[in-house]
Amino acid sequence: MKLIGENLNIVSKTYGPALKERNAAPLQELAIAQTKAGMDFIDINIGPARKDGDKFMEWVVKTVQEVTDLPLSLDTTNPLAMEAGLKAHRGKALLNSISLERMAEELPLAVKYDCDFVGLLWGRDGLPRDVNERGAIAAELLYNANEKGIGAERIWFDPIATPAVNIQSNHVKPCLEFLSMLQDLAPGAKSIVGLSNVSNGAPNHLRPYLNRTYLMMLMKYNIYSAILDAFDTELLEIARGNRPELVNLVQKAMMGEQIDTNSISPEEVKYVKTVKVLLGEVLYSHSWLEY
Repeated sequence: MKLIGENLNIVSKTYGPALKERNAAPLQELAIAQTKAGMDFIDINIGPARKDGDKFMEWVVKTVQEVTDLPLSLDTTNPLAMEAGLKAHRGKALLNSISLERMAEELPLAVKYDCDFVGLLWGRDGLPRDVNERGAIAAELLYNANEKGIGAERIWFDPIATPAVNIQSNHVKPCLEFLSMLQDLAPGAKSIVGLSNVSNGAPNHLRPYLNRTYLMMLMKYNIYSAILDAFDTELLEIARGNRPELVNLVQKAMMGEQIDTNSISPEEVKYVKTVKVLLGEVLYSHSWLEY
């Protein structure tokens, strides 16, 4: 699994101010730490970057690449900033991301800079409602990419999960269903997930359980890459295949097998409970692990 460090983000309370102030030292320290943590890519999320976004992205890319040889995932909704980042990048970056609304502007960038891109399954009317809408969006992105000579193997489809705390809109199941059919829809295509999205809004001490459990569920369908917290060591152990017993337990629970909770550890019980929350079988509350 390709691991992409999520921590260099404009909304981060720790690193957002350094980005806005163009303070290089904390950003370079973070890049070095993510490299040492074993990331395959570093995500640089500068958001919409409406004012001088091109100059801003160029500065961030050059600043980070001064201290690491890792490729970067460039994350912005500003096409001018995206191109500036791709141009400044040493080697091939990952273009994160292209949606239906932005494909006319950004598919040419993937061609020009010969880079892979994240195909964000965000529809023209917003978040897709189910797996069928995700499939339709993916097919349209694939068709337009193919028209420009971009093969499926260069597209990393992101099915978009919503936070588990949003009990009115649980998109975990449709995301899993999409991954299960991806290779039939687009043979050779890759898959990616912004893992921490699923735990947005949950208390900090509970977020790791949601993130780790969701990753283990996605692994059932051979998730190719995850944008994640580079410093959650337990999460990295799972991603690297070093917790097969826990992964097997979570996937059994996910597939509806009965788990004797008296025969497993209290920590394992927490993951089984979290599966039920993510699947919508148990109503989310901040106290779901206590019952």
